[in-house]
Amino acid sequence: MSRRVFYSFHFEQDSRRVAQIRNIGVIEGNKPASSNEWETVKQGGNRAIKQWIDASLQNRSCLIVLIGEHTSERKWVNYEIEQAYNKGMGILGIFIHNIKDPLLCKSGLSGKSKMGKNPFDNFRLRNGDLLSSVVSCYNPQASSAYNDIAQNIEQWIEDAIDASKEL
Repeated sequence: MSRRVFYSFHFEQDSRRVAQIRNIGVIEGNKPASSNEWETVKQGGNRAIKQWIDASLQNRSCLIVLIGEHTSERKWVNYEIEQAYNKGMGILGIFIHNIKDPLLCKSGLSGKSKMGKNPFDNFRLRNGDLLSSVVSCYNPQASSAYNDIAQNIEQWIEDAIDASKEL
């Protein structure tokens, strides 16, 4: 079953890694915002950004946080997590530090980054537990990160949607 998802990530740092995941093609995701579109939204200030995020989350069944080195520190990623939780959406995380950034590879670097912190540690459930205690984060192996994601993302989404019914 094809699901409509919203991808949450650190735009400036991880967009090339995220593009590879979007191109897997098994998920109906939100249309990616180009750099120009995102800059236009940002120029409208916080209110415009919130409106864009809220509209983008409409009719989505799952939020997928693609976790790079600094994702957990991003204000708008945290807002997206909070909104998805409040809407009762499925939520999951995928660490993407082992997905190679093609631009960095061309520069002679490995293309990988450091593993980021779990962004769900930033939130508490109504009972006081950390959101990370109930939201799954997947850490694909370095040697097969892309393939692991491609083979498992549909099941991860279904599991996240099922788990959201318990929150």
